[in-house]
Amino acid sequence: MQELETERLWLRQFRREDLDRMAEIFGDPVVMRFIASGTKTRSQLEAEFPMILQRYNCSEFGMWAVVEKASQTLLGRCGLIYLDGTPEIELGYALDKAYWNRGIATEASIACLRFGFEQVGLERVVAISQPENLASQRVMQKVGMTFEKNAHYYKTDVVYYAISKNEFHGLHG
Repeated sequence: MQELETERLWLRQFRREDLDRMAEIFGDPVVMRFIASGTKTRSQLEAEFPMILQRYNCSEFGMWAVVEKASQTLLGRCGLIYLDGTPEIELGYALDKAYWNRGIATEASIACLRFGFEQVGLERVVAISQPENLASQRVMQKVGMTFEKNAHYYKTDVVYYAISKNEFHGLHG
């Protein structure tokens, strides 16, 4: 899986040396409040690490580590995965709460969508969030996704947004 670069960010594969920082971010109940898998301990992340690496090797896409260029700080994750039990491709993201409201999720999401449409050849990408997660829905809207329906994935009720390749290119060139 290739690395992506934006004005402020590098999106790269997770590395073993990221585990402590990953545990800080993904162990935070505020960060993980709306993520179905819930908080993760360092030992849980370490146990899942071989599977994370295998996904990189088996797929053209996955979750990238989002790293701030200026500080080299791991901020969270953003990427493309298969939506719960479907062939659809889902955009997902989670950031350390100290980096919320800075446009980082939007910037990383646009890079991931561009990669999906231009490199992987996807025609459509979806995103979901719990109805209460308005911040996540704002990111979806900022990248050009539109609400399509209420749905149920990952054992929870969600709102379901989508964007096509043509819609994306119309907005982001």
